[in-house]
Amino acid sequence: MEKSLLSRLLITGFSAALLIAGVVTISVAENKPLSEGKTMSEAQKLLTEADELFNSFKYEDARAIYEKALKAAEDNSDITEATSMIARTYLTTGDKETTAEWLTKAEKTVDLKDKLGWSRYQSVLGRLWWQEKKLVEATQLFEELYNFCSEHNIHDRAIDAARMAAITGTPEQQIIWGKKGIALAEKVDESGLLGPLWNNLGATYEDQKKYDDALDAYLKAREYHWLYGKEINKMIADWAVGHAYRLAGKHDDAQKWLRPVLAWCERIEENEFIGLTCRELGEIDYTAEKNETALAYFLRAEKLLKEAGMDGWDPDGYKQIVDRISQLREKNK
Repeated sequence: MEKSLLSRLLITGFSAALLIAGVVTISVAENKPLSEGKTMSEAQKLLTEADELFNSFKYEDARAIYEKALKAAEDNSDITEATSMIARTYLTTGDKETTAEWLTKAEKTVDLKDKLGWSRYQSVLGRLWWQEKKLVEATQLFEELYNFCSEHNIHDRAIDAARMAAITGTPEQQIIWGKKGIALAEKVDESGLLGPLWNNLGATYEDQKKYDDALDAYLKAREYHWLYGKEINKMIADWAVGHAYRLAGKHDDAQKWLRPVLAWCERIEENEFIGLTCRELGEIDYTAEKNETALAYFLRAEKLLKEAGMDGWDPDGYKQIVDRISQLREKNK
């Protein structure tokens, strides 16, 4: 996968299975008129309603409203936006063929002079290329989209484009674009986006094994997740900090974060994260040669993560847990 599991976990709070499968989404910008005081058309109102549903992961409900927006649309920009977003609802399910069919329909009305329609179309096209592993082409598209949206003060879509370039780009580009997205969000006071943006940067550092930098970024992400996130976002943010401390070799600090997270997961019955947290604690005890407790953690992790389908969405990670169990059983004989 292009980014670590953690990058997607903190973007959405989705289940790991969906994250690994690459069907997760990054928030779509709400449809807004470019001029203050301009009356929204019926289609624009429906697009805004559909965006809210989409951002709540209610993709089928969103698609139904996008279809209504398409029927109500009286200009090409609204038609392009509605058609593009219908395509994106299919992309979230991994249906790239139907996505491409709807984007072909959007091509008939997309025009550079229609800033909202054009930027929406490009955003979905870039995501399709990302899913098709056309990473060079996708990165170039998102860079151009960032410049276009910045020039025309469509800040939320510029930030989204930077965030996507930070996923599709080379390791060097990922850091550059991660920082660009953060800088723009700070400049235009989009503080609610800073948690996911800092998280993405942390995940990039983690993928590059720059664990101290990853820890700093996850700590920063946590500040904003705790300001603006839901309970699940806050819990995952705390898990990420403990995870990063472990990767950095700071096991005492890691335990100080992960033990409360485990209790939190148990309280809200978030079994997948009980499993992920037990895995982290198991690795710490394994390193400390506390073989009995390490085995207990790994056994619990294996059971819960198998129930969550980890053997399908992360077979290598699941195998590592199974291997740890075999190693510890041999040691404990």
